[in-house]
Amino acid sequence: MLSKDLEATLSEAFRSARKKRHEFMTVEHLLLSLLDNEEAASVLVACDCDLGRLRGELVDFVDATTPLIPETEENRETQPTLGFQRVLQRAVFHVQSSGKREVTGANVLVAIFSEQESQAVYFLRQQDIARIDIVNYITHGISKIPGHEGERDVPPEQLDEDTAGESASNPLDSFATNLNMEAEQGRIDPLI
Repeated sequence: MLSKDLEATLSEAFRSARKKRHEFMTVEHLLLSLLDNEEAASVLVACDCDLGRLRGELVDFVDATTPLIPETEENRETQPTLGFQRVLQRAVFHVQSSGKREVTGANVLVAIFSEQESQAVYFLRQQDIARIDIVNYITHGISKIPGHEGERDVPPEQLDEDTAGESASNPLDSFATNLNMEAEQGRIDPLI
């Protein structure tokens, strides 16, 4: 259900939290780990996010506010917060309801915005990033950066022979046939 890339991202997030002896795994931990997820990071960049600034704010917040596991309790594990669990559940539910097979880092980014009271959403809003910006980029390739529209990587299996070589900037040319041009070239009856 989770993409291999997202599984690796979550594993690294838990490993990092355990290493720092954080008692809880929060939504902010999740967003911080998504900055190292290739797909999620590319979506954030397309939404005009300063990843370095966001990383710094998240690290400062997480280190300052997350309770630590006492040194005396060696067997205690880092526990995910309810907010963290809700974000992942929302991402899984959204992917299932849309008929897709895998949850990606980009899906988790969208789900983070449902945690309105989280500091993660606050930091994203500080950079003028809204849920709609992320959804627009994921579904339509619409970037907030001028001149970057339609630059999403489309897997080759999603392209067919007719559209593989054509420009993505004009969908009408890609998916429609100009019957007047066809008639002028003698390919169809001129009456049409």
